[in-house]
Amino acid sequence: MDLQSRKIEFVQEFLKLQSEEIVSQLEKILRKSNKSFLQDNFVPMSIEEFNSRIDKSMEDSANGRLIESTELEAKIEKWH
Repeated sequence: MDLQSRKIEFVQEFLKLQSEEIVSQLEKILRKSNKSFLQDNFVPMSIEEFNSRIDKSMEDSANGRLIESTELEAKIEKWH
């Protein structure tokens, strides 16, 4: 069985659960696994990359390549 099928089957079984305790346990497992995965796979950017991103952001700002937060929020609302 491929991963996508396994996930669908898992979600279907999860939706059948009636025990809040089991749901809580699964939530804890998921949070712990995600946190561990992120920690194991996190690669901090170099100082050079960090400074390059700052320079690009300053250039974008100076050249008017910005979006207002309200405009961004309106775009995000359309995603739902």
